[in-house]
Amino acid sequence: MNPAFASARDLAAAYRSGETTPLAVTEWLLERIAALEPRLNAFAVLLADAARERAERAGRELAGGEDLGPLHGVPVVVKDLMAVEGAPTGFGSRVGGVARAERDAAVVARLREAGAVILGKTNLLEYAYGAVHPDVGPTRNPHDLQRTAGGSSGGSAAAVAAGLAPLAIGTDTGGSIRIPGSYCGVVGHKPTFGMVPVDGVFPLSWTLDHVGPLARTAADAADLLAAMAGAASSAAGAGSRREGPAEAGDAELSASARWRGLRVGVPRAYLDAVDLEQPVRAALDAAERVLVRAGAVVVDAPLGPLTHANAILLDILAPEASVLHEQYMRDDPGGYAPATRAQLAFGFTVPATRYLRAREDRRSLIAHFDDLIAGLDVLLMPAVNTVAPEEDPVVNGEEGAAEMHFSGPFNVVGAPAVTVPFNAGPGLPVGLQLAGARGADARLLALADALAALAPVTTAPPSPFGHG
Repeated sequence: MNPAFASARDLAAAYRSGETTPLAVTEWLLERIAALEPRLNAFAVLLADAARERAERAGRELAGGEDLGPLHGVPVVVKDLMAVEGAPTGFGSRVGGVARAERDAAVVARLREAGAVILGKTNLLEYAYGAVHPDVGPTRNPHDLQRTAGGSSGGSAAAVAAGLAPLAIGTDTGGSIRIPGSYCGVVGHKPTFGMVPVDGVFPLSWTLDHVGPLARTAADAADLLAAMAGAASSAAGAGSRREGPAEAGDAELSASARWRGLRVGVPRAYLDAVDLEQPVRAALDAAERVLVRAGAVVVDAPLGPLTHANAILLDILAPEASVLHEQYMRDDPGGYAPATRAQLAFGFTVPATRYLRAREDRRSLIAHFDDLIAGLDVLLMPAVNTVAPEEDPVVNGEEGAAEMHFSGPFNVVGAPAVTVPFNAGPGLPVGLQLAGARGADARLLALADALAALAPVTTAPPSPFGHG
Protein backbone atom coordinates (compact mmCIF):
# COMPACT_ATOMS: atom_id res chain seq x y z
CA MET A 1 0.00 0.00 0.00
CA ASN A 2 1.17 3.52 -0.87
CA PRO A 3 -0.03 5.62 2.08
CA ALA A 4 0.21 8.88 0.11
CA PHE A 5 -3.09 8.43 -1.70
CA ALA A 6 -4.83 5.71 0.29
CA SER A 7 -8.17 6.80 1.66
CA ALA A 8 -8.61 7.00 5.42
CA ARG A 9 -11.01 4.05 5.21
CA ASP A 10 -8.40 2.03 3.31
CA LEU A 11 -5.82 2.82 5.96
CA ALA A 12 -8.22 1.78 8.72
CA ALA A 13 -8.87 -1.53 6.96
CA ALA A 14 -5.14 -2.12 6.45
CA TYR A 15 -4.46 -1.54 10.15
CA ARG A 16 -7.04 -4.11 11.13
CA SER A 17 -5.89 -6.69 8.59
CA GLY A 18 -2.28 -6.34 9.70
CA GLU A 19 -1.12 -5.10 6.29
CA THR A 20 0.43 -2.02 7.90
CA THR A 21 0.45 -0.09 11.17
CA PRO A 22 -0.29 3.50 12.21
CA LEU A 23 3.38 4.04 13.02
CA ALA A 24 4.56 2.78 9.63
CA VAL A 25 2.09 5.08 7.85
CA THR A 26 3.05 8.05 10.01
CA GLU A 27 6.77 7.51 9.38
CA TRP A 28 6.15 7.20 5.64
CA LEU A 29 4.16 10.44 5.56
CA LEU A 30 6.78 12.30 7.61
CA GLU A 31 9.43 11.28 5.08
CA ARG A 32 7.22 12.44 2.21
CA ILE A 33 6.58 15.77 3.93
CA ALA A 34 10.30 16.31 4.44
CA ALA A 35 10.91 15.70 0.74
CA LEU A 36 8.03 17.69 -0.75
CA GLU A 37 6.94 20.33 1.75
CA PRO A 38 9.51 23.01 0.89
CA ARG A 39 7.91 23.41 -2.53
CA LEU A 40 4.35 23.55 -1.19
CA ASN A 41 4.58 25.58 2.03
CA ALA A 42 1.55 23.68 3.31
CA PHE A 43 2.71 23.26 6.93
CA ALA A 44 3.11 25.80 9.70
CA VAL A 45 4.14 23.29 12.38
CA LEU A 46 5.08 19.62 12.06
CA LEU A 47 4.39 17.59 15.22
CA ALA A 48 6.60 14.66 14.31
CA ASP A 49 7.55 13.33 17.75
CA ALA A 50 4.05 13.58 19.19
CA ALA A 51 2.61 11.97 16.04
CA ARG A 52 5.03 9.04 16.26
CA GLU A 53 4.18 8.52 19.92
CA ARG A 54 0.41 8.54 19.30
CA ALA A 55 0.72 6.32 16.22
CA GLU A 56 2.78 3.75 18.11
CA ARG A 57 0.19 3.72 20.91
CA ALA A 58 -2.67 3.40 18.41
CA GLY A 59 -1.00 0.34 16.93
CA ARG A 60 -0.74 -1.27 20.37
CA GLU A 61 -4.37 -0.44 21.12
CA LEU A 62 -5.66 -1.94 17.89
CA ALA A 63 -3.50 -5.03 18.28
CA GLY A 64 -4.89 -5.44 21.79
CA GLY A 65 -8.51 -5.26 20.62
CA GLU A 66 -9.21 -1.65 21.62
CA ASP A 67 -10.90 -0.05 18.60
CA LEU A 68 -11.93 3.61 18.79
CA GLY A 69 -13.49 3.70 15.32
CA PRO A 70 -12.57 4.61 11.74
CA LEU A 71 -10.08 7.37 12.67
CA HIS A 72 -8.07 5.24 15.10
CA GLY A 73 -4.44 5.64 14.05
CA VAL A 74 -5.27 7.77 10.99
CA PRO A 75 -3.13 10.93 10.51
CA VAL A 76 -4.96 14.27 10.46
CA VAL A 77 -3.66 17.82 9.99
CA VAL A 78 -5.37 20.91 11.41
CA LYS A 79 -5.39 24.54 10.33
CA ASP A 80 -3.04 26.79 12.28
CA LEU A 81 -5.98 28.78 13.58
CA MET A 82 -6.80 26.05 16.11
CA ALA A 83 -5.23 25.36 19.47
CA VAL A 84 -3.25 22.13 19.77
CA GLU A 85 -1.96 21.55 23.29
CA GLY A 86 1.78 22.12 23.52
CA ALA A 87 2.08 23.46 19.97
CA PRO A 88 2.42 27.07 18.81
CA THR A 89 -0.38 28.83 16.95
CA GLY A 90 0.77 31.32 14.32
CA PHE A 91 -2.52 32.29 12.59
CA GLY A 92 -0.60 32.87 9.34
CA SER A 93 0.56 36.18 10.81
CA ARG A 94 3.25 37.84 12.87
CA VAL A 95 0.57 39.43 15.07
CA GLY A 96 -0.71 37.73 18.22
CA GLY A 97 1.02 34.37 17.89
CA VAL A 98 0.71 31.90 20.77
CA ALA A 99 3.99 30.28 21.84
CA ARG A 100 2.37 27.09 23.16
CA ALA A 101 -1.33 26.37 23.54
CA GLU A 102 -2.34 25.27 27.02
CA ARG A 103 -5.19 23.05 25.82
CA ASP A 104 -6.69 21.63 22.65
CA ALA A 105 -9.47 23.26 20.71
CA ALA A 106 -12.69 21.29 21.24
CA VAL A 107 -12.54 19.79 17.76
CA VAL A 108 -8.91 18.67 18.25
CA ALA A 109 -9.84 17.05 21.56
CA ARG A 110 -12.59 15.12 19.77
CA LEU A 111 -10.14 13.91 17.14
CA ARG A 112 -7.87 12.63 19.89
CA GLU A 113 -10.81 10.84 21.53
CA ALA A 114 -11.44 9.14 18.18
CA GLY A 115 -7.84 7.93 18.11
CA ALA A 116 -6.58 10.20 15.33
CA VAL A 117 -2.89 11.03 14.99
CA ILE A 118 -2.37 14.82 14.86
CA LEU A 119 0.43 15.11 12.31
CA GLY A 120 0.83 18.89 12.19
CA LYS A 121 -0.71 22.31 11.67
CA THR A 122 -1.27 23.78 8.23
CA ASN A 123 -0.69 27.20 6.74
CA LEU A 124 -3.45 29.67 6.04
CA LEU A 125 -4.09 33.16 4.79
CA GLU A 126 -3.55 35.66 7.59
CA TYR A 127 -6.14 35.08 10.31
CA ALA A 128 -8.28 33.40 7.61
CA TYR A 129 -9.04 36.86 6.20
CA GLY A 130 -7.99 36.39 2.59
CA ALA A 131 -4.44 37.78 2.40
CA VAL A 132 -1.01 36.15 2.39
CA HIS A 133 1.34 37.50 5.04
CA PRO A 134 4.77 38.03 3.45
CA ASP A 135 6.48 36.39 6.45
CA VAL A 136 4.48 33.20 5.84
CA GLY A 137 4.17 33.14 2.07
CA PRO A 138 1.54 31.42 -0.09
CA THR A 139 0.73 27.74 -0.09
CA ARG A 140 1.26 26.39 -3.60
CA ASN A 141 -1.10 24.15 -5.52
CA PRO A 142 0.21 20.58 -5.97
CA HIS A 143 -1.29 20.53 -9.49
CA ASP A 144 0.67 23.63 -10.56
CA LEU A 145 3.22 25.26 -8.28
CA GLN A 146 2.71 28.60 -10.02
CA ARG A 147 -0.87 28.72 -8.73
CA THR A 148 -2.43 29.17 -5.31
CA ALA A 149 -3.87 26.35 -3.25
CA GLY A 150 -6.68 28.76 -2.33
CA GLY A 151 -7.73 30.44 0.84
CA SER A 152 -7.96 30.49 3.56
CA SER A 153 -7.59 26.75 4.30
CA GLY A 154 -5.09 26.26 1.48
CA GLY A 155 -2.52 24.46 3.59
CA SER A 156 -5.06 21.83 4.61
CA ALA A 157 -6.29 21.30 1.04
CA ALA A 158 -2.77 21.14 -0.41
CA ALA A 159 -1.61 18.63 2.21
CA VAL A 160 -4.42 16.23 1.29
CA ALA A 161 -4.03 16.78 -2.46
CA ALA A 162 -0.26 16.23 -2.35
CA GLY A 163 -0.51 12.99 -0.39
CA LEU A 164 0.97 14.43 2.80
CA ALA A 165 -2.07 13.55 4.95
CA PRO A 166 -5.30 11.67 4.25
CA LEU A 167 -7.48 14.04 6.29
CA ALA A 168 -7.45 17.71 7.24
CA ILE A 169 -9.46 20.26 9.18
CA GLY A 170 -10.20 23.76 7.90
CA THR A 171 -12.46 26.70 8.65
CA ASP A 172 -15.01 28.30 6.34
CA THR A 173 -16.55 31.77 6.75
CA GLY A 174 -17.31 32.53 3.10
CA GLY A 175 -15.91 29.51 1.25
CA SER A 176 -12.52 28.93 2.88
CA ILE A 177 -12.85 25.13 2.88
CA ARG A 178 -14.70 24.71 -0.41
CA ILE A 179 -12.63 27.14 -2.53
CA PRO A 180 -9.24 25.51 -1.76
CA GLY A 181 -10.92 22.11 -1.95
CA SER A 182 -12.03 22.95 -5.48
CA TYR A 183 -8.67 24.38 -6.53
CA CYS A 184 -6.74 21.39 -5.17
CA GLY A 185 -9.13 18.65 -6.30
CA VAL A 186 -10.22 17.30 -2.89
CA VAL A 187 -13.52 17.04 -1.04
CA GLY A 188 -14.22 20.00 1.25
CA HIS A 189 -17.32 20.14 3.46
CA LYS A 190 -18.80 23.12 5.29
CA PRO A 191 -21.13 21.58 7.88
CA THR A 192 -24.43 22.88 9.14
CA PHE A 193 -23.79 25.94 11.32
CA GLY A 194 -23.19 24.91 14.93
CA MET A 195 -22.72 21.19 14.24
CA VAL A 196 -18.97 21.36 14.94
CA PRO A 197 -17.75 23.35 17.97
CA VAL A 198 -15.55 26.39 17.39
CA ASP A 199 -14.15 26.64 20.94
CA GLY A 200 -10.39 27.10 20.72
CA VAL A 201 -10.53 28.23 17.09
CA PHE A 202 -9.67 31.91 16.61
CA PRO A 203 -12.80 33.46 15.09
CA LEU A 204 -13.16 35.58 11.99
CA SER A 205 -16.92 36.11 12.33
CA TRP A 206 -18.91 34.52 15.15
CA THR A 207 -22.04 34.67 12.99
CA LEU A 208 -20.57 32.93 9.94
CA ASP A 209 -17.66 30.70 11.04
CA HIS A 210 -17.75 26.94 10.43
CA VAL A 211 -15.15 24.21 11.08
CA GLY A 212 -15.17 21.29 8.66
CA PRO A 213 -13.31 18.40 7.02
CA LEU A 214 -11.20 18.08 3.89
CA ALA A 215 -10.52 14.61 2.52
CA ARG A 216 -9.89 12.58 -0.62
CA THR A 217 -13.37 11.06 -0.57
CA ALA A 218 -16.76 12.13 0.70
CA ALA A 219 -16.95 8.90 2.71
CA ASP A 220 -13.76 9.87 4.55
CA ALA A 221 -15.16 13.37 5.10
CA ALA A 222 -18.30 11.83 6.62
CA ASP A 223 -16.22 9.78 9.08
CA LEU A 224 -14.16 12.83 10.01
CA LEU A 225 -17.28 14.97 10.45
CA ALA A 226 -18.84 12.39 12.77
CA ALA A 227 -15.79 12.55 15.04
CA MET A 228 -15.66 16.35 14.91
CA ALA A 229 -19.36 16.70 15.70
CA GLY A 230 -19.10 14.33 18.65
CA ALA A 231 -22.39 14.01 20.50
CA ALA A 232 -24.01 16.18 17.83
CA SER A 233 -23.18 13.64 15.13
CA SER A 234 -26.56 12.01 15.56
CA ALA A 235 -27.97 15.19 14.04
CA ALA A 236 -25.79 14.83 10.96
CA GLY A 237 -28.40 12.75 9.19
CA ALA A 238 -31.42 14.66 10.46
CA GLY A 239 -33.21 17.56 8.91
CA SER A 240 -33.71 16.18 5.40
CA ARG A 241 -37.10 17.26 4.13
CA ARG A 242 -37.48 14.51 1.54
CA GLU A 243 -37.11 10.75 1.75
CA GLY A 244 -35.09 9.10 -1.00
CA PRO A 245 -32.57 6.42 -1.87
CA ALA A 246 -29.50 8.49 -1.15
CA GLU A 247 -29.25 7.96 2.59
CA ALA A 248 -25.83 7.42 4.12
CA GLY A 249 -26.54 3.75 4.80
CA ASP A 250 -27.22 2.92 1.15
CA ALA A 251 -23.59 2.44 0.16
CA GLU A 252 -24.46 -0.82 -1.56
CA LEU A 253 -26.42 1.08 -4.20
CA SER A 254 -24.55 2.13 -7.33
CA ALA A 255 -23.71 5.79 -7.75
CA SER A 256 -26.33 6.10 -10.49
CA ALA A 257 -29.01 4.36 -8.44
CA ARG A 258 -28.52 6.76 -5.55
CA TRP A 259 -29.65 9.66 -7.80
CA ARG A 260 -32.78 7.99 -9.20
CA GLY A 261 -35.87 10.12 -8.63
CA LEU A 262 -34.10 12.93 -6.80
CA ARG A 263 -34.84 16.59 -7.54
CA VAL A 264 -31.67 18.55 -8.29
CA GLY A 265 -31.97 22.34 -8.39
CA VAL A 266 -29.64 24.40 -10.57
CA PRO A 267 -29.90 28.21 -10.15
CA ARG A 268 -29.63 29.24 -13.82
CA ALA A 269 -29.83 33.02 -13.37
CA TYR A 270 -27.30 32.94 -10.53
CA LEU A 271 -24.91 31.00 -12.75
CA ASP A 272 -25.21 33.65 -15.44
CA ALA A 273 -24.39 36.47 -13.00
CA VAL A 274 -20.67 35.60 -12.99
CA ASP A 275 -18.30 34.47 -15.74
CA LEU A 276 -17.58 30.73 -15.60
CA GLU A 277 -14.27 29.55 -17.01
CA GLN A 278 -14.66 26.94 -19.72
CA PRO A 279 -13.51 23.95 -17.59
CA VAL A 280 -16.01 24.90 -14.89
CA ARG A 281 -18.87 25.28 -17.36
CA ALA A 282 -17.93 21.97 -19.00
CA ALA A 283 -17.90 20.17 -15.65
CA LEU A 284 -21.31 21.55 -14.66
CA ASP A 285 -22.84 20.61 -18.02
CA ALA A 286 -21.34 17.12 -17.80
CA ALA A 287 -22.70 16.67 -14.28
CA GLU A 288 -26.20 17.61 -15.38
CA ARG A 289 -26.04 15.10 -18.22
CA VAL A 290 -24.88 12.20 -16.06
CA LEU A 291 -27.44 13.00 -13.38
CA VAL A 292 -30.28 13.01 -15.89
CA ARG A 293 -29.04 9.67 -17.24
CA ALA A 294 -29.00 8.38 -13.67
CA GLY A 295 -32.67 9.26 -13.29
CA ALA A 296 -32.44 12.55 -11.41
CA VAL A 297 -34.84 15.36 -12.21
CA VAL A 298 -32.84 18.55 -12.86
CA VAL A 299 -34.89 21.73 -12.45
CA ASP A 300 -34.22 25.46 -12.43
CA ALA A 301 -34.06 26.76 -8.87
CA PRO A 302 -34.18 30.57 -8.73
CA LEU A 303 -32.48 31.79 -5.57
CA GLY A 304 -34.62 34.91 -5.19
CA PRO A 305 -33.37 37.07 -2.31
CA LEU A 306 -30.46 34.65 -1.75
CA THR A 307 -28.75 36.40 -4.66
CA HIS A 308 -28.02 39.25 -2.20
CA ALA A 309 -26.49 36.93 0.39
CA ASN A 310 -22.87 37.87 -0.23
CA ALA A 311 -23.49 41.57 0.28
CA ILE A 312 -25.13 40.67 3.59
CA LEU A 313 -22.19 38.39 4.41
CA LEU A 314 -19.66 41.20 3.98
CA ASP A 315 -21.75 43.62 6.07
CA ILE A 316 -21.61 41.06 8.90
CA LEU A 317 -18.07 39.78 8.39
CA ALA A 318 -16.25 43.11 8.12
CA PRO A 319 -17.34 44.67 11.44
CA GLU A 320 -17.18 41.40 13.38
CA ALA A 321 -13.62 40.71 12.21
CA SER A 322 -12.56 44.24 13.12
CA VAL A 323 -14.03 43.96 16.62
CA LEU A 324 -12.12 40.70 17.13
CA HIS A 325 -8.86 42.37 16.06
CA GLU A 326 -9.44 45.73 17.77
CA GLN A 327 -6.73 45.30 20.40
CA TYR A 328 -4.17 43.98 17.91
CA MET A 329 -4.93 46.85 15.54
CA ARG A 330 -4.17 49.29 18.36
CA ASP A 331 -1.02 47.54 19.55
CA ASP A 332 0.62 46.34 16.32
CA PRO A 333 -1.13 47.49 13.13
CA GLY A 334 2.12 47.29 11.16
CA GLY A 335 2.43 43.59 11.92
CA TYR A 336 -0.40 42.71 9.56
CA ALA A 337 -0.02 42.24 5.82
CA PRO A 338 -1.14 45.47 4.09
CA ALA A 339 -4.26 43.85 2.58
CA THR A 340 -5.35 42.41 5.94
CA ARG A 341 -4.78 45.73 7.68
CA ALA A 342 -6.83 47.54 5.04
CA GLN A 343 -9.73 45.10 5.43
CA LEU A 344 -9.68 45.44 9.21
CA ALA A 345 -9.59 49.23 8.93
CA PHE A 346 -12.58 49.12 6.60
CA GLY A 347 -14.60 47.07 9.09
CA PHE A 348 -14.46 49.91 11.62
CA THR A 349 -16.23 52.18 9.10
CA VAL A 350 -19.33 50.00 8.66
CA PRO A 351 -22.25 51.75 10.40
CA ALA A 352 -24.00 49.87 13.21
CA THR A 353 -27.32 50.33 11.41
CA ARG A 354 -25.92 48.53 8.34
CA TYR A 355 -24.60 45.66 10.44
CA LEU A 356 -27.86 45.25 12.35
CA ARG A 357 -29.88 45.35 9.13
CA ALA A 358 -27.65 42.63 7.68
CA ARG A 359 -28.25 40.47 10.76
CA GLU A 360 -31.99 40.91 10.34
CA ASP A 361 -31.83 40.18 6.60
CA ARG A 362 -29.88 37.01 7.36
CA ARG A 363 -32.79 35.67 9.38
CA SER A 364 -35.11 36.27 6.42
CA LEU A 365 -32.71 34.47 4.07
CA ILE A 366 -32.60 31.42 6.33
CA ALA A 367 -36.38 31.15 6.15
CA HIS A 368 -36.29 31.61 2.37
CA PHE A 369 -33.62 28.94 1.95
CA ASP A 370 -35.58 26.46 4.07
CA ASP A 371 -38.61 26.98 1.84
CA LEU A 372 -36.51 26.60 -1.32
CA ILE A 373 -34.75 23.39 -0.29
CA ALA A 374 -37.99 21.83 0.99
CA GLY A 375 -38.98 21.19 -2.64
CA LEU A 376 -35.56 19.80 -3.63
CA ASP A 377 -33.15 17.10 -2.59
CA VAL A 378 -30.06 19.15 -3.35
CA LEU A 379 -28.76 22.28 -5.07
CA LEU A 380 -26.00 21.90 -7.67
CA MET A 381 -23.61 24.63 -8.81
CA PRO A 382 -19.86 25.23 -9.06
CA ALA A 383 -17.87 25.68 -5.88
CA VAL A 384 -16.01 28.57 -7.52
CA ASN A 385 -16.17 30.10 -11.00
CA THR A 386 -12.56 29.39 -12.03
CA VAL A 387 -9.77 26.88 -11.72
CA ALA A 388 -6.94 27.87 -9.38
CA PRO A 389 -5.56 31.35 -10.18
CA GLU A 390 -1.97 32.41 -9.62
CA GLU A 391 -2.83 34.50 -6.55
CA ASP A 392 -5.66 34.75 -4.05
CA PRO A 393 -7.93 37.74 -4.77
CA VAL A 394 -8.66 40.44 -2.20
CA VAL A 395 -11.79 39.55 -0.23
CA ASN A 396 -13.67 42.83 -0.73
CA GLY A 397 -12.54 43.37 -4.34
CA GLU A 398 -14.32 42.45 -7.58
CA GLU A 399 -12.33 39.23 -8.06
CA GLY A 400 -12.91 38.26 -4.44
CA ALA A 401 -16.64 38.75 -4.87
CA ALA A 402 -16.60 36.49 -7.95
CA GLU A 403 -14.60 33.81 -6.12
CA MET A 404 -17.08 33.78 -3.23
CA HIS A 405 -20.16 34.03 -5.49
CA PHE A 406 -21.22 30.39 -5.11
CA SER A 407 -19.92 29.61 -1.62
CA GLY A 408 -20.91 32.61 0.50
CA PRO A 409 -24.71 32.18 0.51
CA PHE A 410 -24.44 28.91 2.45
CA ASN A 411 -22.40 30.56 5.20
CA VAL A 412 -25.13 33.18 5.55
CA VAL A 413 -27.94 30.60 5.89
CA GLY A 414 -25.83 28.02 7.75
CA ALA A 415 -26.69 25.18 5.38
CA PRO A 416 -24.27 22.33 4.64
CA ALA A 417 -22.35 22.53 1.36
CA VAL A 418 -19.64 20.31 -0.07
CA THR A 419 -17.29 20.61 -3.02
CA VAL A 420 -16.62 17.48 -5.07
CA PRO A 421 -13.83 17.07 -7.65
CA PHE A 422 -15.55 16.74 -11.02
CA ASN A 423 -13.58 17.25 -14.21
CA ALA A 424 -15.09 16.93 -17.69
CA GLY A 425 -11.65 16.93 -19.30
CA PRO A 426 -7.93 17.02 -18.49
CA GLY A 427 -6.40 19.99 -16.74
CA LEU A 428 -6.55 21.68 -13.38
CA PRO A 429 -9.15 20.45 -10.87
CA VAL A 430 -12.73 21.67 -10.96
CA GLY A 431 -14.99 21.40 -7.94
CA LEU A 432 -18.77 21.21 -8.11
CA GLN A 433 -20.80 22.13 -5.05
CA LEU A 434 -23.80 20.41 -3.54
CA ALA A 435 -25.89 22.11 -0.85
CA GLY A 436 -28.75 20.66 1.15
CA ALA A 437 -31.11 21.13 4.05
CA ARG A 438 -29.70 22.36 7.34
CA GLY A 439 -28.83 19.32 9.47
CA ALA A 440 -28.81 16.88 6.54
CA ASP A 441 -25.02 16.62 6.33
CA ALA A 442 -24.81 12.82 6.20
CA ARG A 443 -27.26 12.64 3.34
CA LEU A 444 -25.44 15.41 1.47
CA LEU A 445 -22.10 13.64 1.82
CA ALA A 446 -23.65 10.42 0.52
CA LEU A 447 -24.79 12.32 -2.57
CA ALA A 448 -21.34 13.88 -2.91
CA ASP A 449 -19.83 10.40 -2.90
CA ALA A 450 -22.28 9.33 -5.60
CA LEU A 451 -21.55 12.42 -7.73
CA ALA A 452 -17.78 11.93 -7.51
CA ALA A 453 -18.19 8.37 -8.79
CA LEU A 454 -19.83 9.72 -11.96
CA ALA A 455 -17.03 12.19 -12.86
CA PRO A 456 -15.81 11.60 -16.46
CA VAL A 457 -12.15 12.40 -15.66
CA THR A 458 -10.09 11.91 -12.50
CA THR A 459 -7.26 14.39 -12.01
CA ALA A 460 -4.12 13.74 -10.00
CA PRO A 461 -1.22 16.06 -9.22
CA PRO A 462 1.85 15.62 -11.43
CA SER A 463 4.98 13.91 -10.20
CA PRO A 464 6.45 14.27 -7.61
CA PHE A 465 3.17 15.13 -5.91
CA GLY A 466 1.10 12.50 -7.73
CA HIS A 467 0.81 8.75 -7.37
CA GLY A 468 4.02 8.23 -9.31
